[in-house]
Amino acid sequence: MLERFDVGPRMSEMTVHNKVAYLSGQIPEDTSQDITGQTRQVLEEIDKLLVQVASDKQHVLRAEIFLADMADFDGMNAAWDEWVVPGMTPARATVEAKLAHAEWKVEIVVTAAVP
Repeated sequence: MLERFDVGPRMSEMTVHNKVAYLSGQIPEDTSQDITGQTRQVLEEIDKLLVQVASDKQHVLRAEIFLADMADFDGMNAAWDEWVVPGMTPARATVEAKLAHAEWKVEIVVTAAVP
């Protein structure tokens, strides 16, 4: 069965198929914050989406992190390291990318198992 969550005209925030949740890129709402604050916001949004399917950060299989500026790598990692569960870290890639809006410092895409 395929489920879609928060369906919009262009995309869904999350789709679930065969007990795997695929999240769209999550971005910060308050762009006045620094990279650590923006990353925390994004991770909170990921948590909110995963709870809708009875999953959580311990079930994240893969994370793709897009930074507007690789100079923000350490600040992003500060928030990431607070969020991840030690010993349950997912596969991860981090790249520098031109994001859709100049105010965004980070966008994160995750894929998670649904228990």
